[in-house]
Amino acid sequence: MRIGVSVCLVTSLSFLGVQSVVADDPTVHREAVRQHIQKELTSLQELYKHLHSHPELSLQELQTSARLAKEMESLGFEVTTKVGGHGVVCVYKNGAGPTVLVRTDMDALPVTEMTNVSYASQVRTRDRNGNMVGVMHACGHDIHMSCWIGTARTLVALKDRWSGTLVFIAQPAEEIGVGARKMIEDGLFKRFPKPDYALALHAEARLQAGHVSYTEGLALANVDTVDLLVKGSGGHGASPHTTVDPIVLSARIILDLQTIVSREINPTDPAVVTVGSIHGGTKHNIIPSEVKLQLTVRTTRDDVRKHVLDAIERIAKSAATGARAPEPVMTVNHDEFTPACINDKPLARKTVALFEKLLGEDKVHQRPPIMGGEDFGRYGREGIPIFIYFLGTIDDERWQASLKPGAKLLPSMHSDSYYPTPEPSIRTGVFTMSMAVLNIVGKPGK
Repeated sequence: MRIGVSVCLVTSLSFLGVQSVVADDPTVHREAVRQHIQKELTSLQELYKHLHSHPELSLQELQTSARLAKEMESLGFEVTTKVGGHGVVCVYKNGAGPTVLVRTDMDALPVTEMTNVSYASQVRTRDRNGNMVGVMHACGHDIHMSCWIGTARTLVALKDRWSGTLVFIAQPAEEIGVGARKMIEDGLFKRFPKPDYALALHAEARLQAGHVSYTEGLALANVDTVDLLVKGSGGHGASPHTTVDPIVLSARIILDLQTIVSREINPTDPAVVTVGSIHGGTKHNIIPSEVKLQLTVRTTRDDVRKHVLDAIERIAKSAATGARAPEPVMTVNHDEFTPACINDKPLARKTVALFEKLLGEDKVHQRPPIMGGEDFGRYGREGIPIFIYFLGTIDDERWQASLKPGAKLLPSMHSDSYYPTPEPSIRTGVFTMSMAVLNIVGKPGK
């Protein structure tokens, strides 16, 4: 059951934990928002193409953050830079009322772009490990930023229609799961107004532009990054009996890890253990002394997370003992841990009910939880009701082509071939986010 919009001129949002005055019908702001977006659309598309062609990796978002800070200063926001690294916090006070946080992320991925669009990224730089890599906004953060700026412009232009405080944040390092934590640790909710609600959107690579999707409650998973150093005793490939082969041992461990999810976890509790990288050895006829495994672990419950991590260590140690090998070294990168993202159900239902009125029920889709990660969930762990929804970005032509029998699947997020269609993706993103904020802080009768 979805919560409908109040039919009273003055209503309480006490079920969301804050008292506020809202419009009897928040869609009253619809035409004003649409008209303003139309004025800004060309500028926002130009901004999008600039951001797309000038991507920066996680923790390197210097120029991106400067551009966003400049845009927000021009609108009259109080702007603070270098929060948790290259994070930007922008505050706009407009009378009494709720405080609403709207987040965008800024970082791009170490992907060489293959889209062939005219504004494709040609950027190459060095990653954290010193490797020369291509850089691409393959996860839609350029769309996020464009919609974020567009929403800020819209709300400032229509400030006579709402009352409250906006906290717009541009977050670094979402792709490596550390940006939200760094901003919180740097005083995000102590140095600046603590929000009553937090909103975000995320581009969706396999959803038609003009559509949105959402999840109530659990939306995205816990994500852990695990390194496993498997040790052995190296030697000549012609004399394996004089060695302890860490490659064979690693193969055994990899296979045994598959039993964690299939035989130790309740089938109703989703979990994923993936070995994404295995490196060992230098030559055909040399048995190495060690092998490095890189794992991603995804769970939806904290107790399941602990069980899986403990099981990985247990299995690795047991296999090493059986092979007469030194004990392996397991490292869980807690700095890059991303907690599960859990949407606040009342806020989700209230916002989705609005979206259905604005876009039509046929363009608002419920989606199951996915095992991807999103550190927006950290704001929810600070006691703030959060809601992140997903924005369709695929134009009608590509969408229809993908539905034909035998058609190639659309590129996924993080693909070198994924690109959003700026129009109507940006228009829909700015429209839905602006209206979602007004649904909380908007004045009646406007």
